[in-house]
This record gives sequence, structure tokens and C-alpha cells, in this order.
Amino acid sequence: MLRTLNQKVSIFLILFAAGYLYLSYNLKKYPYVPVDSDLVPKVLGFLLLGLAVLLFFDRSSETTEQKEKRQVPGKEILVILAVGAIIFLYILLFEILGFLLTTALFIFGCSAFLGYRKWISNLLVSVLFPTALYYIFVYLLQIKLPQGILPF
Repeated sequence: MLRTLNQKVSIFLILFAAGYLYLSYNLKKYPYVPVDSDLVPKVLGFLLLGLAVLLFFDRSSETTEQKEKRQVPGKEILVILAVGAIIFLYILLFEILGFLLTTALFIFGCSAFLGYRKWISNLLVSVLFPTALYYIFVYLLQIKLPQGILPF
């Protein structure tokens, strides 16, 4: 039944989408809002489910060249694990240091780790991008983000 890699991956994605949809249907409902908090998760869940079903019925076969591309060298696996550790550190420090500081450090550190050496542009992006996002979320959309150790 499961002949191709696409079919195997699609079964996993279908199960994941089903669990995601189950959890999104259990989100708290708010009575006086025009668009409830569960709209985006439900749309994303159904989109993932539909795309996973399409992937299951995909007829394209994998060539030997594509199989070779799928092989990841050991050095790159270490880089992937290191970036995963940086993301985990970002999650751990998010509430403690706050959105602005943690996101700026994450962008700067991850870019530097991955080999981006233009320090001034890296510093500008890592400071200006989270600042703009913080302003949009906190002041325009009135969505609270963790402020951490910063006074604002």
C-alpha cells in the first residue's frame, strides 16, 4: 500500500493534521469578537490535511538523483543540530529576557553561526526587525509580548 516516500510522509502529515485540528477545535471561544482565536489554526489544519491527501495521491516517482540529494552529510547534521539547540535556547530565554532582546540575539547569533559576516547589516536587521514587530504587535494590534528585563 505505501510504496513511495510521499505516501509514507503523507500518512504522518494526515495524522499530525488530525491531531492539530482536534486541538484547534478545543480552543477557548470568545463571545464578543468578530474573528475568533481558532480561525487561523483551523484554516491551517485543513490546509495541511488537504495538501497531505494530495501528496498521498501524487504519481511522481523519485529518481536516483533525487534520492542522492536526500542524503545529508554528517557535517550538515551537526549544523542542523546546533541550530536546533539555538532555537531551544531562544524558547527557554523568551519569557526571561523578553521578545525584543531574545529575538535580536537569536537573529544575530544564528546568522553569524551560519556564516553571514556582514556585521553591520546583521546588527541592524537583528535590532530593527524585532523592534518593528514589537511595535506592531504591542502598540498597533494590542497583543502583549513578553517584555522580560526591559522596562517597556
